[in-house]
Amino acid sequence: MRLTYLLNRKNTQHSQRNLYLQSGISSDGVDHYFYGVHGDWETRRLFSGFGYKETQTASLDYAEKYLQLGVAPYIGEYGDLHTWLMVKAKHDELTNEWNTYPVLKLFKGNALMEIGYTDASEWDIHFMYRF
Repeated sequence: MRLTYLLNRKNTQHSQRNLYLQSGISSDGVDHYFYGVHGDWETRRLFSGFGYKETQTASLDYAEKYLQLGVAPYIGEYGDLHTWLMVKAKHDELTNEWNTYPVLKLFKGNALMEIGYTDASEWDIHFMYRF
């Protein structure tokens, strides 16, 4: 089970800022869980984001963090499909390495999808639907 909670949102005439808390419990039991924070700031053309997540399991504890920058190749109207071309830098505490790779972000209405790939961490795919 996973929960993402919008802690703070600030809208201005030309930008939006979001701060989220996240947590989850594995189906393997309550001793397998994660918690973290992530946020973003965006205009209709530019995007920046960050995240930090601690994961605890019965045999392993580790942290992940990332930074993300992007640009919209076009500015759509409300209700259109919106596209972001992004670069994500992710730190893996297990290997103590940063990996940087391209990400394509698409959203329309309440649906959002991010797809990225790097040889080091393989696929980085996220899908979200807001209810």
